[in-house]
Amino acid sequence: MTTILVTGGTGTLGRLVAKRLRTDGHEVRVLSRHAQPYAVDLIRGGSGLDAAVAGVDTIVHCATTPRGGDEKAAVHLIEAARRAGVAHLVYISIVGVDVVPLGYYRAKYAVEKLIEESGLGWTILRTTQFHDLLVRVFEAMGRLPVLPVPAGTSDQPIEVAEVAERLAELAPGEPNGRVEDMGGPQVRTLPDLAHAWLRATGRRRPVTAVPVPGRAFRALRTGGHLTPGNATGKGTFEEYLAARYGGGSTGR
Repeated sequence: MTTILVTGGTGTLGRLVAKRLRTDGHEVRVLSRHAQPYAVDLIRGGSGLDAAVAGVDTIVHCATTPRGGDEKAAVHLIEAARRAGVAHLVYISIVGVDVVPLGYYRAKYAVEKLIEESGLGWTILRTTQFHDLLVRVFEAMGRLPVLPVPAGTSDQPIEVAEVAERLAELAPGEPNGRVEDMGGPQVRTLPDLAHAWLRATGRRRPVTAVPVPGRAFRALRTGGHLTPGNATGKGTFEEYLAARYGGGSTGR
């Protein structure tokens, strides 16, 4: 049995990783800002972090925030892992962090570099975006009379449970370095995905493709965030929507 710490273990991905690891018979500790007994703010660090990593064989680092602070959190985690003699640090990253110049992607890429240079045994898995991220974007934009999406851009959404299963497979094993990227089963245009969401929720909105300038969206238009050669995911966006919304709601 392996003792594994999951950071961000109450989040969308982390809670599924923790659940799968427990099912597989591992001793799992969940670290988040409010989860006792390992309630730790990684960005601030502190003595609670040393207690969380003491005696741990592997850390699965799922904690992240687009609001900033991922690099500082990683530094604190790496330092604690070194002090505790942790053998394996597994990190979940995003396809395209090295080519798409979005602030959040740059932070994730910087964390990759910190881990690679940490002196710890490490494994990094990059995946495409989760289905629920698209839904959150569409729900926010869907309040408008017209649903705008960036023109010329596609996505390759993946089922988060499948990513959790892959991380749970990697965690007990030996450090593997950068493993093969993991993408959803289909590359779809954003208008196509938006229409699927509208159908699932019973909403009626025109979808409008809006040209968005800048280097980041140029990289997205050229598919820097996609991995069509690694479309290993099985669950489609429609299957996710059906599970989330059932038969849809009345038209709005």
